[in-house]
Amino acid sequence: MAELSPLMQQYIEIKNQHKDEILFYRIGDFYEMFFDDALTVSKELDLTLTGKQCGLEERAPMCGVPFHSYENYVARLIAKGYKVAICEQMEDPAKAKGLVKRDIIRVVTPGTVIESSMLQDDRNNYIASIYLKGKKAGLCFADVSTGTAHITELSADKIASAVITELCRYHPSEVLMNPGLLDCREVTAYIKKSLTCSVELIEDERYAPGLVSTALEGQFGRSWAQATGIAEDGLVRFAMAALLEYLHDTQIKGVERLKTVITYNKAQFMWLSSVTRANLELTETLRGREKRGTLLWVLDKTRTSMGKRLLRGWIEQPLLSSTLINRRLNAVESLVKQTIVRGDLIDELGYVADMERLMTRTVYGSATPKEIYTLAQTCDRLPSLRKQAESCGCPELAELAARIDPLEDIKARIFAAVDPEAPSTLKDGGVIAKGYHAEVDELRSIRDNTKGVLAQLEARLRQETGIPKLKIAYNHVYGYYIEVSNSYKSMVPETYIRKQTLTTGERYITQELKELESKILGAHERLITLERRLFDELLESISAQLDRIQRTANAVAQLDVLTALAQVAAENNYCRPIVDDGDELTITEGRHPVVEQMLKGSLFVPNDTTLNCTTDRCLIITGPNMAGKSTYMRQNALIALMAQIGSFVPASSCHVGVVDAIFTRIGASDDLSAGQSTFMVEMTEVADILKNATPKSLVVLDEIGRGTSTFDGMSIARAVVEHITDPAKGLGCKTLFATHYHELTELEGALDGVKNYNIAVKKRGEDITFLRRIIRGPADDSYGIEVAKLAGLPGSVTRRAHEVLRTLEATAPKNKVEQMDFDALQEYNSPAVPSEMMEKLEALDVETLTPIEALNFLYELKKTLKGSLNG
Repeated sequence: MAELSPLMQQYIEIKNQHKDEILFYRIGDFYEMFFDDALTVSKELDLTLTGKQCGLEERAPMCGVPFHSYENYVARLIAKGYKVAICEQMEDPAKAKGLVKRDIIRVVTPGTVIESSMLQDDRNNYIASIYLKGKKAGLCFADVSTGTAHITELSADKIASAVITELCRYHPSEVLMNPGLLDCREVTAYIKKSLTCSVELIEDERYAPGLVSTALEGQFGRSWAQATGIAEDGLVRFAMAALLEYLHDTQIKGVERLKTVITYNKAQFMWLSSVTRANLELTETLRGREKRGTLLWVLDKTRTSMGKRLLRGWIEQPLLSSTLINRRLNAVESLVKQTIVRGDLIDELGYVADMERLMTRTVYGSATPKEIYTLAQTCDRLPSLRKQAESCGCPELAELAARIDPLEDIKARIFAAVDPEAPSTLKDGGVIAKGYHAEVDELRSIRDNTKGVLAQLEARLRQETGIPKLKIAYNHVYGYYIEVSNSYKSMVPETYIRKQTLTTGERYITQELKELESKILGAHERLITLERRLFDELLESISAQLDRIQRTANAVAQLDVLTALAQVAAENNYCRPIVDDGDELTITEGRHPVVEQMLKGSLFVPNDTTLNCTTDRCLIITGPNMAGKSTYMRQNALIALMAQIGSFVPASSCHVGVVDAIFTRIGASDDLSAGQSTFMVEMTEVADILKNATPKSLVVLDEIGRGTSTFDGMSIARAVVEHITDPAKGLGCKTLFATHYHELTELEGALDGVKNYNIAVKKRGEDITFLRRIIRGPADDSYGIEVAKLAGLPGSVTRRAHEVLRTLEATAPKNKVEQMDFDALQEYNSPAVPSEMMEKLEALDVETLTPIEALNFLYELKKTLKGSLNG
């Protein structure tokens, strides 16, 4: 029976240890894939499928990619949901005796990518680790490429909703979870449906307390709790330990880079549900899912990759502390006023490299010479950045400047060690600068000037011995030798060793010549090896300064974001908002930050807003479609959010009492994949708002109840308004409520804090013009037919619609809705449900019921209810 060749046996042994990954197996200048991996990769990447003799009767399917450009292929596989194990040659094939040793140096997964070519500069790439137990959860979100982890401990009756909110905040590309999370179907359904990420189930054994303590101690030291803020009795420790072990399994080295741990809780940041983030289009548009047309697009004037990622983080996590918000606003205001300093900062920041990700590659040992030289060039800019920040005279900026370490020692060492013209790779040498290391200079001289070196030695030996015709020569048998004619044999020093006798003279060697021969013949190879060693030592010395560089990178990123916010404010005529802990949201001449930019060259009509938790609690906004109701409501939500990230806002004046959450219900769409109609989606979102909003929240509701019949829809809309605006029985929070149910305008006067507003419209005959101005009072008409005409409905259709409308208005009885006396309606009280029924319902697991069990259960409930009523 045929046997596999030694090479393929080695491949199979390594592949069996990594069955779930595509194995990139290094052979010479290629990474090769075999058997099923080859079939998969050739199909996914459209590569040519070939074959290789493997010892069996049939050739092994094979495809490959060049090792020097493998990143692009790995990136494409990762994007398609695969994991890739990189198997490297661990010794020089030219020196290997027998089969070359190979081993896995790294497993690349969606959440552990560190290569710049595989990452987006402007966004973090998070891997999440979740440990769920009962109504508590420990969460860790780490960006391996920057070495930063965010951790939080959650405790809530509706733990699934709390976990989903955090997943939505960080949008990880990979999720690690404990088996307990599998029972939380709401979370697993959200991950499957809404996150394009890979999922890894961590076995319960990996969460053993002893293993957890060992993992945390190994990463952060014995005092890991104090060093990280991780509670010794909390659940975060399980999530963090599982993440660290996963990184050790996949990354092999470099895990020590994960040093920065940031603890946060829900009391620090505004609550923004996934629906709200989508509706407000904070970082991607609803339709094209692109950056252009979002708040991030408007505010992103940052010059560094670090700043771009931080700005995204600020937008995703608006602050709740008015003190911290005003500290940011102080810095932005100072930079707005100092145009020249701001301009200089913008110029300097343009030369700053991505220090965070560069340091990760340095720690991993994969940074290139060009990248390291770029780090030194960045360090060269730091003193100027620090000086400019200090010159603003702003305490907040001065504090930030103090955290920028000039890193002079690191810069000096890199400039001394690395050649300015260093190539991107180490394989051809030319990395170490001239004058840094004597042996490098000597080997380089020998390699590049062998004849000159031999001529110098020959001249010196002639002078030392007094033999005028002494010469140095070379052949393949003896190598380099010294030849002396017979007439000068008596002058040859005793230290010379006779190698060969000729009829015309003698050939000798010396210890010096043997050493020179060794240097000449192995100069290039030794030079490459030495340069690699010196460069690795340089990387290690830089890695040892990780904490200093990380602190500086964080400070530079913040300076970049603050400068960008100031630049946007100056360019777009934004004002500084007053931010405090009151309940007021007062905006004068507010504008939509995104729409205003999209309409460059056109006039954006500004509008005022007055909201609070007393006299102006709920604004009911009526008016035709396309008139601007949704734009108006969104702009108020965005202005509040911008203020709480520390940005100036598009208004002439603004006063924001910190809101703890923004809830939106805008637009209508079916969720066919979940089997939900437009109305069901709408009601689910409204229910979420009513459960989670607080008196300090801002609620934006657009067209509630339109997905069902008029009476049902209007009844629901009214009940929702009453619940939200009533501080005693409901929420009492600030609300913007757009509706086509004109009957709801009667609530002004009937409910405290409800005010009517409408979008002004100018009508001429059957034509209308939207004035985009919000004015007090209810709208006098919906202008449905006129809007249809504007939308392009044929004139014949709109004329016929007007005829039908006039007929209906003349002949139809008065709308029954208008005859309703809402004030006379008694509050609906549902009959008490027997506690026995409630207990049975709460204990029921609907997911596991068979049809016959469901029928039997209903029968039992009916008997229980009947008995209760008869009793």
